[in-house]
Amino acid sequence: MSSNPHGNYQPIFILPEGSQRNTGKDAQRMNINAAKIVAETVRTTLGPKGMDKMLVDSLGEVTVTNDGVTILKEMNIEHPSAKMIVEVAKTQEDEVGDGTTTAVVLAGELLKRAESLLEQDIHPTVIAKGYRIAAEKAQVILNSLAQPVSPKDTPLLGKIASTAMTGKGAENTKGLLSDIAIKAVRQVTRLVDGKYLVDLDDVKLEKKVGSSVEETELIPGVVMDKERVHASMPTEVKAARIALIDSALEIRNTEVDAKISITDPEKMQAFLDMEEGMLRKMVEVIAEKEVNVVFCQKGVDDLAQHFFAKRGIYVVRRVKKSDMEKLAKATGATIVSDLKDLSSKDLGAAGVVEEVRVGDEGMTYVRGCKNPRSVTILIRGGTEHVIDEVKRALDDALGDIAASLRLQKVVAGAGAPEIELARDLRHFAEGLSGREQLAVKAFAEAMEIIPRTLAENAGLDPIDVLTELKAAHDKGRKWAGINVFTGKVMDAWKEGVIEPLKIKTQAVSSAAEVAVMILRIDDVILSEDQSKQQPPQGQYPGMPEM
Repeated sequence: MSSNPHGNYQPIFILPEGSQRNTGKDAQRMNINAAKIVAETVRTTLGPKGMDKMLVDSLGEVTVTNDGVTILKEMNIEHPSAKMIVEVAKTQEDEVGDGTTTAVVLAGELLKRAESLLEQDIHPTVIAKGYRIAAEKAQVILNSLAQPVSPKDTPLLGKIASTAMTGKGAENTKGLLSDIAIKAVRQVTRLVDGKYLVDLDDVKLEKKVGSSVEETELIPGVVMDKERVHASMPTEVKAARIALIDSALEIRNTEVDAKISITDPEKMQAFLDMEEGMLRKMVEVIAEKEVNVVFCQKGVDDLAQHFFAKRGIYVVRRVKKSDMEKLAKATGATIVSDLKDLSSKDLGAAGVVEEVRVGDEGMTYVRGCKNPRSVTILIRGGTEHVIDEVKRALDDALGDIAASLRLQKVVAGAGAPEIELARDLRHFAEGLSGREQLAVKAFAEAMEIIPRTLAENAGLDPIDVLTELKAAHDKGRKWAGINVFTGKVMDAWKEGVIEPLKIKTQAVSSAAEVAVMILRIDDVILSEDQSKQQPPQGQYPGMPEM
C-alpha cells in the first residue's frame, strides 16, 4: 500500500463501483429479519382456523389458498435470505407434500431465538453447533414418540387424510375425499423387501369445472382431456385391447430436403395411391392384432383416421408422454415405437374405453382395468378456484398417506409432538455444559411456536393454552394437544388428529439446516447489477419494508 507525505493511506477498492456490502451484525440482522418476515407472512395460515391469502399475479390471475408453498411460490420473493426460506417449503413439499407452513414458521422462529442469543454476544458458530445437536436429538425424540401404521388400517389412514384437509377449502367434503385418497394410494402401493413403495406420480389428478365437489370420483384407470380423432369412431369400446404407439401414424417426411418431380397425371395418381396403400397397411398391421383402441403420442394422418374409423377402432392422438406411461401402468400395455415390432404381448386391456361429455368437452375414460398400477382422480367443482383448492387439499392428503406408509410411522398433531419435543429437549439441555446449552434451550422454545400459532389463529390466549399444555405433558399425557374449536386441551390421538412422522422430522431438520446456514453468514455483497436498483439504506432489493 502506498502512503502520502502526511502518512494517510489511500483507500483500495476491490469491489466494482456501485456494489453494496453489509458485514457482521448488520448482515446477520438483515438476513434474520428477512426470514422472519417470510415466516410471519404464512404463519396466519397454520392450522384448522388458519386464514387464506389472495394472490394476484402480473397477469391478473387470482389464487386463493392457505397452502404455504403455493403462497411462497406465487409471491416471487427476491430477497436472497428469504429465498432460502422458500427453499425449505419446496423441500418439504417434494419430500412429504404437506407441512410446508410448519417448516417455514419453525425456521423463522429458530432465527428469532438466535437473534436474542446474538445480542448476548454468543458467537454464531456456538449457536449453530447447539442447533445441530438439538436437531439430531429431536429426530431421536420424534422417532420414539411415533406409532406404527399399515395400509390395512383404514380408520387410521382416514384420520390422517382428514387431518391434512382440515382447514382447507375442501373441508366440507373431507369424508368423501379421504376415502378417495386412501383407495388411490392403496392401488399404487407396492410391498418390496418389507417396505411400502408409493409413487404418487401414478395418481393422476384431472380437473374439470362443473357440477360440485361431491361429484369428484376415483377412476381405476386413466382419464384424459382428449376426444377420439374421428366422429365415425365408436364412442364406447368394451373389452378393450389397447395399443400404445409413440411414433406418428403418418407418411414420414425425408430427413433431407427432397423434391419429387411428377410429369404425368397417371404417375401423380400412382403416387397418391402408394401413399394411401402405406397408410392402409399401417392400419392393417394394427387391426390384425385385434386392437380396438389406439393411443398415439404423435399425430395421426387424416386418411389413417378414416381407415381406423372404418375398422371401428377408437383412436386418440397427441397423448402426453406422462399419460402414455400412466396408461401403460393401468392397462399393462407396452409402449411401442415401431409398428413392425407390435405383437399381441404388447397390448393392454381395459373393461371399457369411452368418450364422455364432461361439461361441454369430451374426455376419454379408460376404466375397468384388472389390476391398475395407475389411477385417476377426476376433481369437480363450481369454479376454477374451488377446484384448485380441492386439488391442493387432495395433494396434501395423498402426500400424508404416502409418507405415513413409507415410514409406517405416525404421530398425533394439534401441537402435541412439539410440546413433548420442547419438554424433552429442555431436559436434554440441562445435561450439556458450555454455551451450546443455551442454543439447545432456544431450539426447544422455538418448537413451541407451532401450538402458540395454532392458539393465536383460533383467537385463543396463547399463554393460557401453552401453560395448560405444558401441565398436561408434565403429567405424562404425551398426546395432549389443543382443540382449536373449543379452546380446551384434548387427547389428539383419541380425537383423530394424526399426521405422518415424516412431516415433523423433515420440518425440524430442514428448518434447523437453513437457520444454521443463515446464522453463519456475516458478509453480504450485492453485485453492481442488483445495487443499481438502489434500495433504501440497509435494505435489500425485493425485501418488504420492516
